[in-house]
Amino acid sequence: QVQLVESGGGLVQAGGSLRLSCAASGRTFSSYNMGWFRQAPGKEREFVAAIRWSAGFTYYADSVKGRFTISRDNAKNTVYLQMDRLKPEDTVVYYCAAGKGFVSPSSERLYASWGQGTQVPVSS
Repeated sequence: QVQLVESGGGLVQAGGSLRLSCAASGRTFSSYNMGWFRQAPGKEREFVAAIRWSAGFTYYADSVKGRFTISRDNAKNTVYLQMDRLKPEDTVVYYCAAGKGFVSPSSERLYASWGQGTQVPVSS
C-alpha cells in the first residue's frame, strides 16, 4: 500500500478554480490506479474522477465532467485534480485513493489506500 496526503484545499468563490494535489509515498506509484472521491456531511462518499496506471485513461462523474480534470505526474508521485467553474454544491471533503486491479475505477472496492481528506469550501 501507499501513504497518501492531500493538499490544496481552501476557500474559493463560486465560478473559481482550485487544484488539489495528492502526494504518494513509495516507489511503485506509477503502477497504481488513482482516484478522487468526495463526501458531503451526512451523505455517502461519491466518485469524482480516476486515472488508470497504464495509458492514463481517465474517468469522471457526470456531475464534474467538463469542469474537473485529473492528471498524474509519476516522476513526482503525485496526482492532481484541477477543479474549474466550481459550484457551491462542490463544497465537500475530497479524498484521494490508490489501488490496483481491474474493478471499475468508480468503485471504492478498487482502492486500498486513502488519504485523510481535504476540505474545499465554495462560497456563493
